[in-house]
Amino acid sequence: MKLVSYRTDEDVITGIGWGVVIEGEGGGVIPVSDDLIHRYPTIRAVIEAGAFDEIASRMEGKVPSLSLDEIIYVPPLHDAEKVICIGVNYPKRHPVNGDVPPPDNISMFGKFEGSVVGHKDPLIQPPGDAANTMDYEGELVLVIGKEGRFIAKEDAFDHICGYTIMNDGSVREWQKHSVPAGKNFNGMSACGPWMVTADEIDDPFAMKLSTRLNGEEVQSTTVDQMIFDIPTLINYVSNLIHLKPGDIISTGSPEGSGGSRIPQRFLNVGDELEIEWSGIGVLKNKVVAP
Repeated sequence: MKLVSYRTDEDVITGIGWGVVIEGEGGGVIPVSDDLIHRYPTIRAVIEAGAFDEIASRMEGKVPSLSLDEIIYVPPLHDAEKVICIGVNYPKRHPVNGDVPPPDNISMFGKFEGSVVGHKDPLIQPPGDAANTMDYEGELVLVIGKEGRFIAKEDAFDHICGYTIMNDGSVREWQKHSVPAGKNFNGMSACGPWMVTADEIDDPFAMKLSTRLNGEEVQSTTVDQMIFDIPTLINYVSNLIHLKPGDIISTGSPEGSGGSRIPQRFLNVGDELEIEWSGIGVLKNKVVAP
């Protein structure tokens, strides 16, 4: 299943709903309503209850009543307790430090509230000199479905219930101050368009990324090219943190972000970014002035 979080009226700040996405001709969103929305007000609540089978059963025979064009997307796990990000997890030229060897250890940071927007939302260029080094990074996101601590590598996929997409937006000059400073400008990162349940992905290691800037492909990789693979990430993060249902882990980005290119190519107002992961979909956002 593909599960999407959304609003239907731009003037409504609260009242986020969610539904099941049906793609293709006649597709759209089947909203979750009535008793289901009271029992499971968010996708995170579905994950916590382990209710995917119930949702799938209740959706049988129903048809979409909302067009994908009429909803206002929000990040699918907008109420996640933890947004965990992994740095330098593909062979590449580092966007801040240049040519450096692969890391010996996993680099980890977090995203603060307000830094991540939804599919089709504007990416807000920061004011002043910070605008000069606004960057993008296309990343695969793991959605945690089963809580755990000290999770063994061989059990890692038992704790993953789905996948989505992240644009790990950065201000590279501020990243020199600290990684959290460069990674948490308001409205600069994005997540979505929806969450895909793990049963939809036959081989996670074969999933392919294509990041396109104004239609030109600037990043391309597959999951099996990660320096630290998915089981290693789950094991490492769970040693530090008690992972809970609905937590998300963004797994790092390959060569091709603006800061790692020669010459560098940072984002400007009007740029359109598309991040596609096979089996999930395409996360689209446009850069706007502050």
